[in-house]
Amino acid sequence: MKKIPEKTKAVLFDLDGTLVDSMWMWKDIDIEFLGRFGIALPDSLQKDVEGMSFSETAVYFKEQFEIPMTIPEIKACWNEMAMYRYQHEVTLKPGIRRFLDWLKRKQIPMAIASSNSMELVRAVTDALRITEYFSAITVACQVDHGKPAPDIYLYAASLLETDPEHCLVFEDVPAGILAGKHAGMCVWAVEDENSARMREEKKALADAWIEDYREICLED
Repeated sequence: MKKIPEKTKAVLFDLDGTLVDSMWMWKDIDIEFLGRFGIALPDSLQKDVEGMSFSETAVYFKEQFEIPMTIPEIKACWNEMAMYRYQHEVTLKPGIRRFLDWLKRKQIPMAIASSNSMELVRAVTDALRITEYFSAITVACQVDHGKPAPDIYLYAASLLETDPEHCLVFEDVPAGILAGKHAGMCVWAVEDENSARMREEKKALADAWIEDYREICLED
């Protein structure tokens, strides 16, 4: 069992692959979206766009694959393709609700710092009834640079009025881990099937590693 650091005064979560089990669906969406233009999914796509904001990813797709749509049209298309799944098929990561309940009892403020769109973040947190736990919900489109830049985590910490050194971050991919580290925060890596091939890289970058949230010691 692992104890969160005593200096922790706020906890910040990435969303996809960290709070919720949703990374599995994006490969299917990418295949379908690119297929509309007769383009096969590159094996390197996940790593190529890792950490990018929703807007940055749309720009990448438009430029890399010469997609004949505007950036707002691409983003709207992705939101439409993903919305039902976020509302009805995405589930919480094992043990997370118990951990959120514990943090709430301990009066430790929480925030979400996601690379996803605000529409999809809100859809899934409302569907899973976890919105109320978070004092702030932020997305990378609200800041200048996506992960691995520290912008999103520094922004979330500022909304919680907490110094970075007292923030604990949970992340599932190397770019996100680096974003937290670049912000001067303690970062714990979370296992996710879709980033399993990056496991050793994640362990090397993070301050700690958990298979799931049931490994965290919750002492009252």
